[in-house]
Amino acid sequence: MINVIIADQQAIFRAGIAKVLAVEEDIRIVGQPQSPEQLLNSLEKLRAQVLIVSTTFLPSLSEIHELAQIRNTALLILADNAEHASDFMGMGVQGVIYRSAGGNMVVEAVRRLSRGQAFLQSPNPADADMSDDVVGQRVRDRLSNRELRIVAAIVQGYRNKEIALQLYTTEQMVKNALRNIFDKIGVSDRLELALFVVHHRILAQATASVAMKNARPRISQRENGRVVLLPHAPPTIH
Repeated sequence: MINVIIADQQAIFRAGIAKVLAVEEDIRIVGQPQSPEQLLNSLEKLRAQVLIVSTTFLPSLSEIHELAQIRNTALLILADNAEHASDFMGMGVQGVIYRSAGGNMVVEAVRRLSRGQAFLQSPNPADADMSDDVVGQRVRDRLSNRELRIVAAIVQGYRNKEIALQLYTTEQMVKNALRNIFDKIGVSDRLELALFVVHHRILAQATASVAMKNARPRISQRENGRVVLLPHAPPTIH
């Protein structure tokens, strides 16, 4: 049995990877830490052969790597699409996959690392076989640019209020748009939506390209003793 720890601060992605791995008879999820402290504690107490860890934990990577070596745990980095997999291999990790990786690739990476082998996913989307993803392509074609940005925000874990701020609209508009998106894709809630995106590479690539990295408001100067939050410049959305 391959014991796996999944460490990612985005709950939707943790759930998505866990769902993919849980159906495999030879793989068992033993921990899903959300913070560096929880991650180190999980490594210390749980006997895991593979740790899937997102790049949000990079500031603690040296400490994670040191403890993983002691526990004989292989590190599989979960990278964002804009990052270069080869950079992480030089940090002593055994494998790298991207958030857009299909379920079969995640399973294969875990199995290879458990056998002491390395796994490096190509950063070039053209190298991935997406020709059979007819459903993903059909859904991508049906979504407007605005809807695609909302889907990207949901996958990143943003709330309706934060999405509305980024799009310079109201929460009610976001709720209405989400209902339309659910109907177009055939899902019933945010988690099912995110899992659908994770499992369809074409849609995952599309949402990654419009990721709402600046959806959090920035802090401006204090006025009358209080901090005023100002949004970034409005995005161009058609």
